[in-house]
Amino acid sequence: MTATLPGSWIDDWRPEDRDFWDRIGAPIARRNLIFSITSEHIGFSVWSLWSVLVLFLGPEYGIDPAGKFLLTAVPTLVGAALRIPYSFAVARFGGRNWTVFSATLLLVPSLLAAFLIRPGVDFSTLLLIAAVAGVGGGNFASSMTNINAYYPDRLKGWALGINAGGGNLGVAAVQLVGLVVLAVFGAGHPGLVAGFYIPLIVLAALGSALYMDNLTQARSEKRGMRDAVREPHTWVMSLLYIGTFGSFIGFGFAFGQVLQVQFADVFSTPVKAAYLTFLGPLLGSLIRPVGGALADRLGGARVTFVNFIAMALGATTVLIAAQLRSLPLYIVGFIALFIFSGIGNGSTYKMIPAIFKRKHPHDDHEARRLSGAVIGIAGAIGAFGGVLVNLAFRQSFLTTKEADAAYVAFIAFYAVCVLVTWAVYLRPAHQRV
Repeated sequence: MTATLPGSWIDDWRPEDRDFWDRIGAPIARRNLIFSITSEHIGFSVWSLWSVLVLFLGPEYGIDPAGKFLLTAVPTLVGAALRIPYSFAVARFGGRNWTVFSATLLLVPSLLAAFLIRPGVDFSTLLLIAAVAGVGGGNFASSMTNINAYYPDRLKGWALGINAGGGNLGVAAVQLVGLVVLAVFGAGHPGLVAGFYIPLIVLAALGSALYMDNLTQARSEKRGMRDAVREPHTWVMSLLYIGTFGSFIGFGFAFGQVLQVQFADVFSTPVKAAYLTFLGPLLGSLIRPVGGALADRLGGARVTFVNFIAMALGATTVLIAAQLRSLPLYIVGFIALFIFSGIGNGSTYKMIPAIFKRKHPHDDHEARRLSGAVIGIAGAIGAFGGVLVNLAFRQSFLTTKEADAAYVAFIAFYAVCVLVTWAVYLRPAHQRV
């Protein structure tokens, strides 16, 4: 018997059955998607807190640019590491149950940041607070794994794109909150940014508890992670996701700092940089569902291939602009990177279920089991790309006082992703996805 009341365990779930989907499945899936996006959105905001908080750390904190890049790299690293267990947790505890717990856990970093950041606090304490914010990064993996199980293959690109895009908007949202706090209250009140999210976290946890569901079939997929590790496509897709999501989250964390360092004469105050930092993550998040929809229509591999070429061109534009000291061209190049990383996020995630559907055409459960596990692994490894972006900027500024070496590294990596996408998924001898 199929349970339809919110908060229940659903035993019978057949999204590929058109009659079941139209009568029962679609409203349930839509309800879970809405609250999944809400929780994931706030998780991304908490994860991205330090992309904003570093703008509040003026001379009285005694932290140089390299130290600030480290403060943004640490939550990225912790969030990336948590994505593996968070993906597994959906199978272990149920999608609703884990969403309630993971949303509630966001209170810890928010409360710490709201009350402990002030002049005189030592750098190790700030690093610890930043690390705890990494719990917000895990929400994405459990949310995507959960939603992947709800939707039929024909709608996965759209559903995963909407889910991820709504979550990614949390990066832009927290930066807008930071801009408002800087503009209204000044740089002396960083705790207000974190404090803003405390009541929202409570509401998200309550909404998830009241209106989401658990899928019983998820409990039979516990070995998916183990089996996915042995699957070569897991590591290929993880590499590609480093290039798309890793770029998005890495640039989202670093953009404000890079502007302040490279164009210090223009962005002499934090509020001036904050006026621009939200724009890239906002556009990249909004366009992510477009990447999923294009992949549904044209094929994920084809969209991903063209997208990496565009990202390489965007990084080249940024490099040229940095050398010319052209702020307008620099912003155009960076905005292009955000937009194309958003499209690539959508198209790469569409590729994963398509790969396993083609590999197991007569076994929907096996295809869904493996694709859910690979989504978790690729999401975790892809997030490490954000760490690499921040470390690349940090090392480049430490060594040369410029970011040019970092941009060259990004261009080279995107070129590798173009070649890998073509070699594995687009060569005529291969079946396309």
